[in-house]
Amino acid sequence: MIKLFSLRTMTTQMRLRGGSQDVDYASSSQVRIQLSTRDNDISLPENPGPLLVNTSNVIESSFLERLLTFVLDLRRYALSTLVNHLLKTEKPIPFEFLINGTFLRTTLDEYLTSRGISSEATVPLEYVRAAIPPGYKTSFMHDNWVCSVDVLSETSPAAKWVGNARIGFKQERVISGDYDGILRVWDMKGDVLAVSRTVREGGPVSALKSVKFISPTQIATCGMDGVIRLWKYTEDVEDLTASLSPQIELYGQRRVIESIAVHQPSSRILSASGDHSVGVWSTNASEAPAPPEELLPSHRGNKRQKVQHSITPQRGPLALLESHTAQVADTIFAPNDHTVAYSVSWDHSLKTWDLPTSTCVDTRSTTAVLFATVSMPDLNLVAVGGTAGHITLIDPRDSATTVSAMTLRGHKNFIFSLATDPDSAYRLVSGSADGTCRVWDVRSSTTDKNGKVGASVECLQRESGKREAQVFGVCWDKDVGILSASEDKFVQINGGTIVEARIPRGH
Repeated sequence: MIKLFSLRTMTTQMRLRGGSQDVDYASSSQVRIQLSTRDNDISLPENPGPLLVNTSNVIESSFLERLLTFVLDLRRYALSTLVNHLLKTEKPIPFEFLINGTFLRTTLDEYLTSRGISSEATVPLEYVRAAIPPGYKTSFMHDNWVCSVDVLSETSPAAKWVGNARIGFKQERVISGDYDGILRVWDMKGDVLAVSRTVREGGPVSALKSVKFISPTQIATCGMDGVIRLWKYTEDVEDLTASLSPQIELYGQRRVIESIAVHQPSSRILSASGDHSVGVWSTNASEAPAPPEELLPSHRGNKRQKVQHSITPQRGPLALLESHTAQVADTIFAPNDHTVAYSVSWDHSLKTWDLPTSTCVDTRSTTAVLFATVSMPDLNLVAVGGTAGHITLIDPRDSATTVSAMTLRGHKNFIFSLATDPDSAYRLVSGSADGTCRVWDVRSSTTDKNGKVGASVECLQRESGKREAQVFGVCWDKDVGILSASEDKFVQINGGTIVEARIPRGH
């Protein structure tokens, strides 16, 4: 619920006592603002009534001194101080403010003047928690293009699903997959802890496309060879060693698998394939059926070449979901319901699937090839991106009357990957072929003839110096930050989280 609060500031003469002299400040301006927020945990109490700052008062309180700055200057800090005072926070919360969908970056007077708005008008101000800019932290170098990245931290899904995982500060782990077909596990110092088998050691011979933590001890990968592999990851704290060992190989889709999504509580994996299907798999070998014989390496091997049969258990899919008419590029579980899935395809469509019945229950068509999707469940939106170079926010519910609820513009080339901010229902990050990652806040928008349009609030460049190196994968973790995998052969980490503060109980 959005709560509103009106403030009227009237100034005629403000007197500050400084030593033996009086200092007078004169102003004839008046501003009425209307405060609102979409976050219930920081919403104001019921309207306390107008707050009148009388300019003839003697100022002694430090808070009132800040209000003086608020009256005369109206910058973000003063507005933030006012909101904190009204919320009675134990520790100040930095806030940012939006006016008609635009973040306030100047004084309020400058904003009104630049847009020809009368100071007598009522100005709507939406306040939101300020986000720390995602400054550059570090990069992890690879031997080839990096396609995908994921994180294990105290707050990551893989740790939360297990429940008893205790991952301390700087004990987080990063996994990456590259075009050499190698899975790597990194610590936060940039040291490689474990590496999957290379081609010479009998490992996969094709590039990886997607890597995911299922749990602190299990990882899933997929790639150009159309196989999903589950790996057991172990660390020996005393010996300071770590290892990756293959657990299960999953066969069933006949072309490249572009991406996977995992859900440890249900033991399920989704996969997006070039054969136009969405695969549904089990992480339990005892539950999964036998794989199609014709897809196994033992069947496909050249008669002139002796093929060594894999000793890793091989299983098939629980189901292959077919409705797309072109390559499926990405698929995800609905965050609030693991029995629902979304997928996007080169056929320009976003599809919604009922997994228990293996049925496509909804199709939304766009105007471009789609490569990536992510759900924003609190807003009932699904974001998609692709060759159009912009992000389309789609309401997948039956009640939606239009395909596009909002469009986010700013990239100059294809969008390959999307991830949401774990601290905000309104923010997401995108990775593009233009060599940048952009951070978006869907609360910041304007309206044109085509509907609601938003612009990015941050643009992250490649620190490698290769400014146009394509960004293939992004991941956003509350503890670690924004991680991006790129053609420049680096995983880059940019850090930034929402600033936290407590509000007294009973507020």
